[in-house]
Amino acid sequence: MKGRLFIKIFATYLAITVLAIGIVGFLAGSQIRAKLEKQIEIELMSFAGLVDLYPMKEIQSRVEEIARIARARVTVIDREGKVIAETDKDAAALGSHLERPEIQEARVRGKGSATRYSRTMKEEMIYVALPIQKGPELVGYIRLARPLSDVKKTIEEFTAILLQSFLMILVSSVAVAFFFSRKLTAPIRDMEHFTERLRRGEAPGTLMIRSSDEIGQLAENINYMVDELQKRIAALQEEKAKVEAAFSSALDGVLILDHPGRIETVNRGMWIMIGDRYGDIVGKTPLEAFRNLGLQRALDQYRTHGTPVSQEIELGEEEPVVLDVSITPVRGVDAAEGKTMLVFHDVTRLKKLERMRVDFVANVTHEIKTPLTAILGYVETLQEGAIEDRDTAKKFLSTISRHAERLNRLVEDLLTISNTELGEIHFSFESVALSGIAQSVLHMIRQKAGEKNIRIASAIPEDLPLIRADRDRLSQILINVLDNAVKFTPEGGSVSLSAAPADGNEVVVKIADTGIGIPRDEIPRLGERFYRVDKTRSRELGGTGLGLSIVKHLVTAHKGRMEIESQLGRGTTVSLYFPAA
Repeated sequence: MKGRLFIKIFATYLAITVLAIGIVGFLAGSQIRAKLEKQIEIELMSFAGLVDLYPMKEIQSRVEEIARIARARVTVIDREGKVIAETDKDAAALGSHLERPEIQEARVRGKGSATRYSRTMKEEMIYVALPIQKGPELVGYIRLARPLSDVKKTIEEFTAILLQSFLMILVSSVAVAFFFSRKLTAPIRDMEHFTERLRRGEAPGTLMIRSSDEIGQLAENINYMVDELQKRIAALQEEKAKVEAAFSSALDGVLILDHPGRIETVNRGMWIMIGDRYGDIVGKTPLEAFRNLGLQRALDQYRTHGTPVSQEIELGEEEPVVLDVSITPVRGVDAAEGKTMLVFHDVTRLKKLERMRVDFVANVTHEIKTPLTAILGYVETLQEGAIEDRDTAKKFLSTISRHAERLNRLVEDLLTISNTELGEIHFSFESVALSGIAQSVLHMIRQKAGEKNIRIASAIPEDLPLIRADRDRLSQILINVLDNAVKFTPEGGSVSLSAAPADGNEVVVKIADTGIGIPRDEIPRLGERFYRVDKTRSRELGGTGLGLSIVKHLVTAHKGRMEIESQLGRGTTVSLYFPAA
């Protein structure tokens, strides 16, 4: 036993030493080579960037001078791939370079680099390339290359020094390993006999090892563990009962991971949060179950530091759920070897409300500040004497009036949304024929559409079912949507208004335009207060940014819904669903 243990410990020391030396040598050599190659690449790219500032003809004429300064092989290539200047070879004898990897990368990304064996120069080289532009037009490429012979020489010298150092370390390690292996053998044998008696259920007595190092401390710990074993078992059983009770009654989602990191138990709250989108997750790792890098990083951080971790993650892609996850060890179990508990708290609604609140405050501040700044500026100018100039004063007052009206519209729109949400708007619902209201609304819109030469078309069947709506609010809904359609449709476009019965005893009103369209990922946010897809363009065209938000609230008050379909650059269709009378 003693001999076998001694050999194992001694062999382990040597194996660790040799392995460490090998790893350090390999990593150091790789890192040095990588850093040297990267340094050469950066240097060549800097020279290429400076050369790229000159016109194509001047680069061709000064190619030898460039090569001397950069200490590199220089190649000038036209945009078709033909070599028109070369320092180390006859340019006419070289074939097309357009398919070279560094040229392809420069063409696609604006700069390119490659490390490869050069059949022309018969050695491994580093290449960098940049496109040469003449205004917006690509006229060719400048390529610099430098051989890796200096890098190889440096690596060889470093390896020789490293081998000498490692040989000295290895000799010293053998002596140290022999000494410590013998020193560790004797007390470990005593521990083996003690724990064997304990395993057989015998009274082991007290382990007597006179040592002040970790071996002695280990002996004391073993003695203590024997005395406290029954107490610990009872405490663990009590803690287990508490954890199970909390786990079964928790409203938040809870996962228990076993020692290998696989999901062992899932509580009911977690199943409610994730539904059936991930299937059966028991027995899988969290990464396999959820495919979520944020959750995996939190687990890695917990395992690295061994302290509780709290992090916010998103699960799902189309309608992500925002969860606040806390990762802690199961109480009574060592975090490094035992089970891990993940507690998920759904904060999706809170995050959405917080984002809406921040956006609302920022946008309403901007919308109020802009006209107020203009009003105050014009009033100050009038006070300083411009009021004496009647034409100027009249023009300034007109501008002040326009900005005041903008503020008034903003306040009215905000009051409309607020009163709708609070239920303080009185609706007079009745059976309404859509055709009559549509005609009056279109009459109001046609003048604005005529200014931009936009065609307005209407297709409302005479036998369309009546809808249950408030006449005034229905007119306001149609005006807001039609006004948006005209506003964001370029000159010469068209806007159409149509209606038809829909499934579920509903009537759908569709307003389609041939306007600028909306990106797909922006559509879900339409209807939020002050939300604009293109903020600069929207403010130039006027409006408060509350139009669709008002429409959304009023349609909801009619027990209807709004759906938006759009393709960027091809137009938008807004579908309004109302209950039939």
